[in-house]
Amino acid sequence: MSHGHDHEVVSGGATSPLAARVRAMEALLVEKGVVTEAEIQDNVAYMDSRSPANGARLVARAWTDEAFKARLLADGKAAAIEFGIDAVASPDLIIVENTPEVHNLIVCTLCSCYPRNVLGRPPDWYKSFEYRSRAVREPRAVMREFGFEPPEGTRVAVHDSTADVRYMVLPMRPPGTDGLDEEELAGLVTRDSLIGTGVPAPPDRTG
Repeated sequence: MSHGHDHEVVSGGATSPLAARVRAMEALLVEKGVVTEAEIQDNVAYMDSRSPANGARLVARAWTDEAFKARLLADGKAAAIEFGIDAVASPDLIIVENTPEVHNLIVCTLCSCYPRNVLGRPPDWYKSFEYRSRAVREPRAVMREFGFEPPEGTRVAVHDSTADVRYMVLPMRPPGTDGLDEEELAGLVTRDSLIGTGVPAPPDRTG
């Protein structure tokens, strides 16, 4: 399973045929008065605002506020809305907490169900058949290919997302972060750690 570890690569560049078709459709819709250019730009800005940074902010708050953490674990969707994330129309969101005893891994074996409101667009590898099949059968091998494996004795729990329920991992707070504020803590939280294929970066590796 090859990732190249540039997990943010998205297919369809600015000059691709697909991009050209999208621009042509946008121009036609604007010309016919179906939408305005401003509405298109507003929608693009909204889509771009949905990113792993939202999930990272939720995690950082949970690491520093035990009451919020309890609410997040009890009802992830309600806690996300409370935090100002637009998740009203989203499926239920279940937050699963990593502990020294259990490490959680998220997958969607049927397609690519993903908590887009809190994590943005799913990476290409998350949607791949290889990840969707192997994450259930051999999760430790998959995580090794991302450069991480839970310690021996830590149980791996794999959670299968559906059309009605999405999952996000609440990773463990790295040691040596007692003096960091919420913004600094959020900067340690990687997208992979919110899916479970990795863990947050320690402070000395965030440069």
